[in-house]
Amino acid sequence: MADDISASGPIVSGIAGRYASALFELASDAKQIPAVGKDLARFDALIAGSSDLEHLVKSPAFTADQQVQALTALLGKAGIGGLAGNFIKLVAAKRRLFAIRGMIAAYHALADQRAGIVKAEVTVADPLSDKNRKAVLEALSGVTGKTVSIIEKVDPSLIGGIIVKMGSRMVDSSVRTKLNSLKVAMKEAG
Repeated sequence: MADDISASGPIVSGIAGRYASALFELASDAKQIPAVGKDLARFDALIAGSSDLEHLVKSPAFTADQQVQALTALLGKAGIGGLAGNFIKLVAAKRRLFAIRGMIAAYHALADQRAGIVKAEVTVADPLSDKNRKAVLEALSGVTGKTVSIIEKVDPSLIGGIIVKMGSRMVDSSVRTKLNSLKVAMKEAG
């Protein structure tokens, strides 16, 4: 049996969490956590890249059989098989395909937790250079004591600086926020 993934509290919940937890346990027992994660990520990218596939996934107009048949062909062409392929077809057969993207995200959250990886969303005005990305990773790793993986977002309206969100914590040192604070202070002074 796999390690207790609930030891530090639940990180996934609802239908997506239940399905993801079941798949994660199977993948853990089979020592295939990374391989299943890669296949799920490829399937998620296929959904994101195809409005037709997204419609198939989300629409209740298709029967479970139609979804399973379409997915069987697609998964075969994409080379997604094994646990991930069977899981996706099972989800379709159980009429839960509308929640597959949440299931995939929950699976990745469980895998990251098992690996001791913390996700951080980093928003910057311009894309980070390799040097700055490394500095951000080192700073965040130093604060958390864990391996950090960043999701970089670019928002030119920040003007400069950085916003970091990690779990329930957020640090906003953007120029935009500092200018807004200055504007408020000037109004109060005047």
